[in-house]
Amino acid sequence: MRVSGRTVGSMRIVIAGGHGQIALRLERLLAARGDEVAGIIRKAEQGDDLRAAGAEPVVLDLESASVEAVAERLRGADAAVFAAGAGPGSGVGRKDTVDKGAAVLFADAAVRAGVRRFVVVSSMGADPDHQGDEVFDVYLRAKGEADAHVQGLDSLDWTILRPGALTDDAGTGLVRLEARTGRGSVPRDDVATVLAELLDTPATSGLTLELISGSTPVPVAVRAVAGN
Repeated sequence: MRVSGRTVGSMRIVIAGGHGQIALRLERLLAARGDEVAGIIRKAEQGDDLRAAGAEPVVLDLESASVEAVAERLRGADAAVFAAGAGPGSGVGRKDTVDKGAAVLFADAAVRAGVRRFVVVSSMGADPDHQGDEVFDVYLRAKGEADAHVQGLDSLDWTILRPGALTDDAGTGLVRLEARTGRGSVPRDDVATVLAELLDTPATSGLTLELISGSTPVPVAVRAVAGN
């Protein structure tokens, strides 16, 4: 059954960084289960990859867009996911404009658009007080500052996910998801699976969680942190 073009019980989800490796995996999962998915991208030529994943491409540069312009793309959504990143080859400046600035902008736009459910793909070790002058140190500070901003927004039902080292190994569906897991790695496939499960589990709102590979099936792990 569909109402106004949407399947009853489905969600509309907008993903920032829609062409990222985790985002494309998440888009496929969400579209396959019947959700309506839009991915925000900087380059129109990336649109075909999103359409192939079942997502609607939305061309918008989060480094230069206004809060209102982003809010306009978010209006009517049931949830938003920040999965954008400057990328490993970027310099210090884009850690500030993307990993921090775009994340803050996207969260503020979600508030303005009235989108409460908000999930962030952060990084293990993210900390606004992280010390060091290397590019990765700047990255961890930027992610930490962005996370702190989101954590301070009472208008959002936020969940922050901090994966360990990302791999392209095939997902196993078995993870360790806790407030503190210790160091480890995790396939991007499993990160996407956890994100999809978190979107379905509003009881995880207000939690900042670390994620690595483990021995617990994803649905069980998410229910455990949600207290179910």
